[in-house]
Amino acid sequence: MTSIDPAEASSYIQSYAQVQPSVGLVLGSGWGGIAKQVRVSVDLPFSSIPGFQTTHAQGHEGRLLLGQLENVPVLVMAGRFHRYEGYTTQQVTFPIEVMSLLGITELIITNAAGGVHPKLKVGDIVIVKDHINWLGGIQPAFQKKFSPVASSTPARQTTDLYDDASVDRLLAIANSNHINARIGTYLATLGPSYETRSEYRMMRKIGADVVGMSSIPEAMAAKHLRISPLVLSIVTNVANPDQKSTVNHDEVLEVGRNTEANAEKLIRGFLKSIKGKGTGGANS
Repeated sequence: MTSIDPAEASSYIQSYAQVQPSVGLVLGSGWGGIAKQVRVSVDLPFSSIPGFQTTHAQGHEGRLLLGQLENVPVLVMAGRFHRYEGYTTQQVTFPIEVMSLLGITELIITNAAGGVHPKLKVGDIVIVKDHINWLGGIQPAFQKKFSPVASSTPARQTTDLYDDASVDRLLAIANSNHINARIGTYLATLGPSYETRSEYRMMRKIGADVVGMSSIPEAMAAKHLRISPLVLSIVTNVANPDQKSTVNHDEVLEVGRNTEANAEKLIRGFLKSIKGKGTGGANS
C-alpha cells in the first residue's frame, strides 16, 4: 500500500515544471500514440516519482509527461497501473491525487475495451456516461480518504460522476470529424482474463455497452477531488456470445494503432473546446 504523501510526489514534479498543467490525460491501451503529439517539457519515468508504481502492461510506457497539446498545458500519464497487476485502489488512484495538487481541473481517462452492445464495431469510440463497477471493495485507506462521510457532496460519486455537457460536446466533436462514436456504459472488471460468452450475455442484460479492466477508480477519485473526469474507450473487439472467439493484447494494441488518428482528433478537439472556455491556453 502507498504510504508516501501525494504532496511529496507533487513537489518532486513541480521541481522540474515551468508551467502549471490544467488538463490531465491517462493514456491506456491503444491510446499511447497521443503522447508523441505532446510538446514535452518534462519527461519522468514512473519509477523516479515518489509513490508511483511500475506498470507491467504491454504498450504502457510508464512515463509522466508535462507539456502542451493544442496550446493547453497538460500532464500526461503514458500508461497506468491496474488492479490486476496486484496494486490496491489507493495505489492506482495515487497519481490522480498528485494531479489534483498540481492544479488539474479536467481529466481525460482512456482505455481499450471489449464491445458488448451488438451495434458497436471494432475501432468505434465509446464516450462513457455511466459505469458498472465490478472491481470489488475499495481499500480501507482509500475509503477513509474519499468516503461520503468526508465529502461535502457524496452523491456526486454515483449520480453525476460524468458531466453531461462534456460528454455531449465530445460527441459533437466526433460527429463533426466523422468519427464513429457513441455514448455508453462502461463495465469494469478486475481481470486480467477476458470474459466468457455467458458473462458477455449477462453484461449486456444489465446494461453494459463496453467492458474493461480500468478507469473507474481514477474517475471516482477525480470526482471526489473536484476534477471533472471524462472516460473514453476504444472498442477492440465485439462480443458475439453465440460464437467462439479469442482476443489477445497484441490485437488490442493493433486496433489502437489503426485508430490513432481518430483518437488524436477527438482529444485535440476537446482541448480546443476547453481552451475556448478559458481553461488553460498558450500563456498558461
